[in-house]
Amino acid sequence: MGVKNEENLVKKYQPLAIAAGLGSVLGSGIIVGMSATITVWQTGLGLTNTQVGVISGSLTFAIAIGSLIAGWITRTFGQVRSFNWADFLYAIGALICVFAPNYTTLLIGGIVTGFASGVDLPISLTMISHDSPDDKTSSKLVASTQIFWQIGVFGSYGAAFVVSKMAGASGARVVFMCLAILALIIWAWRTFSGKFKEFHKEGEERRLLNEQKNGEQNKVSVGSVLFGENKVKYLQMFACIMAFYICWNLLANTFGQFQTFMLVHAHASQTFATGAGLVLNFISLFATMSFAKVAGGKYRNTFFVFGMLIQFVSMFSLAILSHALWPIVIAIGVMSIGSNIAGEAIYKVWTQEAFPVEVRSSIQGFIGGFSRFLCGVFAFVTPALVVQSVIKKTMLGFSIMIIVAFCFGWLMTRLEKKYQIRK
Repeated sequence: MGVKNEENLVKKYQPLAIAAGLGSVLGSGIIVGMSATITVWQTGLGLTNTQVGVISGSLTFAIAIGSLIAGWITRTFGQVRSFNWADFLYAIGALICVFAPNYTTLLIGGIVTGFASGVDLPISLTMISHDSPDDKTSSKLVASTQIFWQIGVFGSYGAAFVVSKMAGASGARVVFMCLAILALIIWAWRTFSGKFKEFHKEGEERRLLNEQKNGEQNKVSVGSVLFGENKVKYLQMFACIMAFYICWNLLANTFGQFQTFMLVHAHASQTFATGAGLVLNFISLFATMSFAKVAGGKYRNTFFVFGMLIQFVSMFSLAILSHALWPIVIAIGVMSIGSNIAGEAIYKVWTQEAFPVEVRSSIQGFIGGFSRFLCGVFAFVTPALVVQSVIKKTMLGFSIMIIVAFCFGWLMTRLEKKYQIRK
């Protein structure tokens, strides 16, 4: 009966997870959409390699800034209003890219879109936690949003593949027009859905009732959580999640933003590069779906260990074996599978489980934003690190980074048991 109850609750709140998850489609869509079309933009607008690096780095910085101030935005404009309108701003940025006649305009459009994407992700996940009736339902719904992140990756590569033979920058403009239209549809659904208004109202009532029941009359803040009575517990988990995500994301961001760039510089055609990304991400989509099923269960940590292991194998193989086209393709495929069962999804679930709902947007936004800030700095030099002459040394460095990420992630799983977040 209990299992049936859980299934019914997940089913009831699934539309909310879909609406939040579609924000993840836009998030991965702008990252991969820019990545998969950057060589098209480069040719169509006559961009230099330096300008390519600036666009990629600025996009990452914009996502970081949006994530960092997501908590402030929710406090200023309200959780629900911020959830509803972030994607409208995204659509404006994507449309600027669609009509960009030069480097500067494309850069501005990328920054606006990236900022809106950075704002949306932590707010969307916290909206799920806020409206869900219990933590187990919340964990399953939050984990399921990673499927949408992968769908965004798959869709962006698919669109880029379809338009890969179009002249100039036309194909890239079509991809960004698709993202703009999707963003407007999501904005309208979130804003005008009566079901969501009911979920938000019930979630707020539960939150107020819990405050009264637990005697938590004082306003909860990030400072009171991280430096209050239970500071040892929360600071330990904060440090582990932060260290894990920074190490993992530096690697994942490189493969996300520069996958097509690496393949093209390994003498692949634009069509082959985007087609390979399409096929590999279709395979990894099933890995994401598998993780979503075990996110609230006892096999989650097993998935984590296996995922980190195959990520290490993929990077280390490139460090010691051939760095020709097909070894890179295979390594990217293995890396994608590992990332989707031991990466972004588990980071999201950890953050949503570990901290009080009132500060989840702020903490997740800070961790995600700070990590992406570092990725933005790294993106300026990444093109020089993934060319054929130095890729082996770069992959060796990434192999070490995965080991460090695993150590902190494993410690986080121990802390969850210690503090009885998970049995």
